[in-house]
Amino acid sequence: MTKKTRNLILNCVSILIIYTVLWFFQKYGTEYQIRILNNIAVFITLAVSYNLVNGICGLLHLGPNAFITIGAYTSALLTMSPAEKQLSFIIEPLIWPLNSIQVPFVVSLVAAGLVTTFFAFLISFPVLRVRGDYLAIVTLGFGEVVRVLCNALQNVTNGPLGLKGLTPYTNVWWSWSIAIITIIAVQRLINSSWGLAMKAIREDEIAAKAMGIDPFRHLMLAFLVSAFFSGVAGGLLAHLITTISPTLFTFFLTFNLLIIIVVGGLGSTTGAVIGATLFAWGGEALRVVESPIDIGPVHIPGIPGMRMVIFSIILMLVIIFARRGITGRNEFSWDWLIEKLFRSQRA
Repeated sequence: MTKKTRNLILNCVSILIIYTVLWFFQKYGTEYQIRILNNIAVFITLAVSYNLVNGICGLLHLGPNAFITIGAYTSALLTMSPAEKQLSFIIEPLIWPLNSIQVPFVVSLVAAGLVTTFFAFLISFPVLRVRGDYLAIVTLGFGEVVRVLCNALQNVTNGPLGLKGLTPYTNVWWSWSIAIITIIAVQRLINSSWGLAMKAIREDEIAAKAMGIDPFRHLMLAFLVSAFFSGVAGGLLAHLITTISPTLFTFFLTFNLLIIIVVGGLGSTTGAVIGATLFAWGGEALRVVESPIDIGPVHIPGIPGMRMVIFSIILMLVIIFARRGITGRNEFSWDWLIEKLFRSQRA
């Protein structure tokens, strides 16, 4: 058996195990546990797609909240029934043809990704002509422009009122299937000749250009792929929380994603998955410190906000002792795991 065949079998077995665990939680788990699993999957999709631009290509892109916003509103508007839209848009009616369209959830997710990719294509021409701090400022500005437009365009987004009462289509099957597809698609792109060219641009753009690599072409591909999956994740997020408004998609969302990929390991898909899992699960696990605790005769009252204090301390410790993140730029591989297992057995 070749290594390629072995790895394919192990990957299929791993996916089967994941779905078995999901089935177990879907049948026996609580709503709270299922909600955490959905959050983990959505953040994995966002982190892996965001890492493609920031980690693999080396661009300081600070506008993923704009792509998530576009995807969320697109998916929400397409799945709402005409009657629901009429009840929601009380100040100004929704424009045609959105006021009379309703499509299945899966179609709305694809549409969310495509619409987001279209807007990413439009802004890629000015954005990818600059580098460094200038690129960060331009993408940050784009995120703010989208948020302001969501507040202003009441006949499209319902303005500050947002969209409420969305059908909770997002479940563990949808969220984790999209997360797995994102990981596979992004990882295959990274391991292709296109991905090698993106890494070369990250290390030295001038040298890469001298070797015949077109930086604009390769960076645009990464930008569009990242935007597509961010838009799909936005659709999942909208139908998970069932209520969206412009205040949900501020720069704080981008900041969280930046923390995830830096802590996990900038430039590593494995690190992005680990960082997203720890962020989504750890943030909920730390809620226990905000509740009253009795240790024998000692009573410790709950302190609101202590969860974020401890979370910040953990982040500082990770950055101090693991400056390149948890995984660095390393990726998980079956060869590495098998070698570790045989080495431990020999020891």
